[in-house]
Amino acid sequence: MRTYLDWNATTPLREEAKAAMREGMEIVGNPSSVHSEGRAAKMAMERAREQIAAALGAEGADVIFTSGTTEAAAMVLAGRGIHCAPVEHSAIKVWCEQDLAVDGDGIVTAPAPAQASLQLANNETGVIQTLPEGLGSSDLTQAFGKVPFAFNWLGITAGFVSAHKLGGPKGIGALVVRRGTDVEAIIRGGGQEQGRRGGTENLLGILGFAAAATAAQKELEAGLWDEVAARRDALEERLLSLPGTIIAGKGARRLPNTTCLLTSGWKGETQVMQMDLAGFAISAGSACSSGKVRASGVLQAMGFDDKAAQSAIRISISPAMGDDQVNRFADAWESAYGRWRERNG
Repeated sequence: MRTYLDWNATTPLREEAKAAMREGMEIVGNPSSVHSEGRAAKMAMERAREQIAAALGAEGADVIFTSGTTEAAAMVLAGRGIHCAPVEHSAIKVWCEQDLAVDGDGIVTAPAPAQASLQLANNETGVIQTLPEGLGSSDLTQAFGKVPFAFNWLGITAGFVSAHKLGGPKGIGALVVRRGTDVEAIIRGGGQEQGRRGGTENLLGILGFAAAATAAQKELEAGLWDEVAARRDALEERLLSLPGTIIAGKGARRLPNTTCLLTSGWKGETQVMQMDLAGFAISAGSACSSGKVRASGVLQAMGFDDKAAQSAIRISISPAMGDDQVNRFADAWESAYGRWRERNG
């Protein structure tokens, strides 16, 4: 029996999203067409846009559909001379000067917020940032659906999200900007998305995204993630009872489901393979950097040496998991760790 503990990489497609996408398959029109079929497609898309805006707390803002966070970030950051920290996702770092200071808990200082991009929550450690007023942009991807926030209250100009992190389909996301913000299209063509992102919109993906976002927001409001946090805390208490274990960002507020565990000297990639064989899916960091044998730049920025940073694994549990599944993982990991310690003194 497989147990999936890599929720931060991607989530299973929600039943609500599947249902919305199945219904969307009956919509034959192109949202840009002016005939009845086209108008029906347009109406469905705009309802979905409003649902996503509501889930983000972004009423009155502009929601621009993209293929995901990577594209959304490029639309705002490319060529702008923006500053960020080394703890950001690679989709952000590729466009920025990585010169913002990071402390040992993963907290970032942004002295000039308007020229900075700062994630709301880190994908590897789960560390949640306090965003400064007037911040230029924020990667909201990991926080969306897991912790309460409202775009309109964050004081930022732009935010990036991806549907597949909260039970929506892969390949669809959004750039959210304050209304009136100038966004230059990097994909030009037919003038879709008010001229800011050319190409026929991915209607099925948009409908699935909206259904997933609405369902995720309901779960959050119902306190489901508080239960996840309690389960995660119990797991961490057990892991930290073992000698030589460290949890990165433990002193900071974090996502309720995320544990970044370090056991200096035991390679994270080795642990991932051993746990995979035992029936558990975990990761050694960001899914986008998997297979690249190098120390985590996030952990290095937090002050961990290469040996410790290379030992990191990320355990990101889901709301669907019960105590029994978490405990079975802990049993398997603890057994493997004990064998490694016997071999390595």
